[in-house]
Amino acid sequence: MALRCGSGAGRTNGPIEQICAAGLWVLLASGCAPGVDTGPFTPAGRTAAATITTERLTTHIRVLSADEFEGRGPASNGDRRTRRYLADQLETMGYRPAADDGTWEQAFDIVSITATVPETWTFTTDAASRGFARWDDFVAASGVQDVAATIDDAEVVFVGYGIEAPEYDWNDFKGRDVQGKVLLMLNNDPDWDPALFEGDRRLYYGRWDYKYESAARHGAAGVIIIHTPPSAGYPWQVVQNGWTGEQFALPDVGGPRIQVEAWMTEDAAAELVALAGLDLGDLVAAARSRAFVPVPLGVTTSLRLRNEMSTVSTANVLGMLPGADPELKDEVVVYTAHHDHIGIGEPDDTGDRIYNGARDNASGVAQVLEIAGAFRSMPTPPRRSILILFVAAEEQGLLGSQFYADNPTFPPGRIAANVNIDGGNVWGRARDIQDIAFGKSSLDGVAQRVAERQGRITTPDQFPDKGYYYRSDQFNFAKIGVPAMYFKEGIDFVDRPSSWGRAQVDEYYAVRYHQPSDEMTDDWNLDGMAEDAQLAFWAGLLVANADEMPTWTPGNEFEAARKAAIALLATQPSEN
Repeated sequence: MALRCGSGAGRTNGPIEQICAAGLWVLLASGCAPGVDTGPFTPAGRTAAATITTERLTTHIRVLSADEFEGRGPASNGDRRTRRYLADQLETMGYRPAADDGTWEQAFDIVSITATVPETWTFTTDAASRGFARWDDFVAASGVQDVAATIDDAEVVFVGYGIEAPEYDWNDFKGRDVQGKVLLMLNNDPDWDPALFEGDRRLYYGRWDYKYESAARHGAAGVIIIHTPPSAGYPWQVVQNGWTGEQFALPDVGGPRIQVEAWMTEDAAAELVALAGLDLGDLVAAARSRAFVPVPLGVTTSLRLRNEMSTVSTANVLGMLPGADPELKDEVVVYTAHHDHIGIGEPDDTGDRIYNGARDNASGVAQVLEIAGAFRSMPTPPRRSILILFVAAEEQGLLGSQFYADNPTFPPGRIAANVNIDGGNVWGRARDIQDIAFGKSSLDGVAQRVAERQGRITTPDQFPDKGYYYRSDQFNFAKIGVPAMYFKEGIDFVDRPSSWGRAQVDEYYAVRYHQPSDEMTDDWNLDGMAEDAQLAFWAGLLVANADEMPTWTPGNEFEAARKAAIALLATQPSEN
């Protein structure tokens, strides 16, 4: 269906009208008369999208997820090999190196910390003590960049969800002094009322990084997050692999920190609470109320982690296609995919220690590479510039995109939108595609418009409890005010039962996510991945050619940052 000017025969609130209201008209055809297709689907746009094929996607994925790339761990040989591959691909396509120093890489330092954790963590009351086993019962990492992380005879306090959210009239701390304490916290955020914390949609308040930050603001010594698969969105094995061995962080620039960042299984946490003569179920029930107050357990503990530290380097890889419009070329649409994975870690049952990350995120990198090629194949570039940004160290806490957001190569007020791809559809064609950022900005209309052209629909996040929006790199763009599109595979697959797609996604997260088994196998079907990449290409093309930049939905949590970024432009000359 072509996008046409006019009233739409009385329609006022459909996706096309939403695009018109947002000013997101694309001027790829001359004029704007009834019957003229002004969308991204001109012959040049269709031909460019057709260059994105399953064969080309397969080639990139096989290369990047090969054992020779060693799981693409940060600052490893595999990391360096990955960056060379990406730069070579962009150079071959004809992109310009886009780092500030004129190279392909935006290098930055990260701090490597490998903590030696005691095999047993002991908790004590006046009457008894209980030891918990590292790996099986708990995992712990250093929260400080120092030779040791220490908890010394600290009391354990249950603080419910550990959330302070004035907009929801919610405060789990109630002004209690938890300085120097170890805080036992529930994962996720309150999810039983759609009017409270958006119901089962996990917000940033439900993320582990928020909880550690919240505890640090209160001067706590450490945090223990209680893991359950539903509250985390992944099984215990993901925590085990993600929070042991070498960890990375951006260099500490000051601010409060907790000494120890820990997780504990639900069964172990129940035994810890029982040591205090309490029942975990009762505490959880009490935490499901605004009236909750912290509960000191009368249990004390000590723990010392010995840290091996070093400063190493990794890099984001950047390539730019300058825009064709003399004025709008100073604005940019940024495509992102993280190029890292876990690296080499604990062996699985087969002895495999390489966490290849074929789906997470060699598949996302492959899609962005092919989208880059599609843009470059067009006879005329879009009006705005296109920045291809492969970010580093996402698995360590979105470090590469955070560094870029802190050191952007375009002023944030001139970044029209971010299109982020993290993972890909390996199960075949789907009738739908998930728009993880649905409801947050005028980009909803863009996504719907392109999906309609493919004969598909966009849906909101079909796994809202997993908190995808706050778990990938578009979040750091949102924090500096940039609206983002973040697509994930659909779940309504062609020629499959209605429940089949959800079962495939659930199986992946239960068995392969952040495991050595995330490898490319012969049963992968990339037809749907190619279609999704074409959708992301067309969506970015539409934004790149629009008269106006996208806008946040009024009242959105990131709207103020956008307004501030645009206001700042009045004080800055054009730099690109």
